[in-house]
Parts: sequence; C-alpha cells; structure tokens
Amino acid sequence: QLQASGGGLVQAGGSLRLPCAASGSTLKFYTMGWYRQASGKRRELVSQVTRAGTTNYADSVKGRFTISKDDAKNMVYLQMNSLKLVDTAVYYCNAERLEWGASYWGQGTLVTVSS
Repeated sequence: QLQASGGGLVQAGGSLRLPCAASGSTLKFYTMGWYRQASGKRRELVSQVTRAGTTNYADSVKGRFTISKDDAKNMVYLQMNSLKLVDTAVYYCNAERLEWGASYWGQGTLVTVSS
C-alpha cells in the first residue's frame, strides 16, 4: 500500500515536498514514480527512479523537480521547486515491476499552485 501526502496550496514560485510511504512491501524492489493528473487531462508521468537509482523527468519539470528515495525508510519523495500554475494537479505515487506484472498506486494528493 502506498500513501502519498504533502499536497496543498502554494503560490507560484514556491516549493512543496511530496512524500510517499509504503507499507506491506519493500520499495527497493520497484521502479518508483510520480504521476499527475490535472483537471480534464490524462494522467502523465512526472518522474521515475529505478531500483538502481537512475532518474528521469518529464521535460516540463526538468530542473525544477527532484525525485529521491530512501530504501531504509521505504519512502520516495518528490521535491518540487519553482512551482508554476500548470503544475496544479493531483499527484500520484506509483510502484511498478514490469517483469512481475506489478503496478501499484497510492491515493492522490492535490497540489494547487496559485498566482
């Protein structure tokens, strides 16, 4: 089970940190990701970190967002800086292991960026 939190209302240019905690499984065996879904739009990948620690980012967040994980604490984080209005969305934590056919989602956390 994945539990995302940390969302809220923030002014443009501000920062938020989203933690995702896992229970019942060990995150180090999965590729961890953050996705987001804005109102009326499809869910999109924001960032991923592989089991080996390799990261990737959507072009729209490169240089502003940072994904990290703490295997010892079974936690994944998304540090979001220089937030823009277009970053407003529900953010979801995901754990996947394609060769196992496994993909798990947490409940979303709403991030609202205001002008």
